[in-house]
Amino acid sequence: MEPHIFAITLAVEDLDASVAFYRDGLGLPTAGIVGTEFPGSETEPAGRVAMFQLASDVTLSLYPAGELAKDAGVPGSYTSGHGFSLGHRVPSPRDVDRLLAAAQAAGATVVGRVGERPWGIYSGYFADPDGHLWEVVCFLP
Repeated sequence: MEPHIFAITLAVEDLDASVAFYRDGLGLPTAGIVGTEFPGSETEPAGRVAMFQLASDVTLSLYPAGELAKDAGVPGSYTSGHGFSLGHRVPSPRDVDRLLAAAQAAGATVVGRVGERPWGIYSGYFADPDGHLWEVVCFLP
């Protein structure tokens, strides 16, 4: 397998609120919610999803948790929990602080400590409205 991730899909409880957080709060570009013509059913997943095109040809998708579970054919417990973090790199410590403040103003919770680490980074974490953990990091010279 070639090590290339092209999409990351986050399970969300409220798609509209999550789109507002990522689009309006963090400024990520999106066409908005698409796939509404596929309503789904009790057993078939609906198509309603939002996608954000990121750098390096990576797509961040937001999909309602129950629909993601149906699409994957797994119990809902598979789409809960947050045993990972996503990293966002910025050029300076000041940019880390600015992005954390913008995320908090948009509804995120800044968690843990913010500052310089002994291994040569300055970083801080926020949890989006669904609890997905993001690290905002800058590598120090």
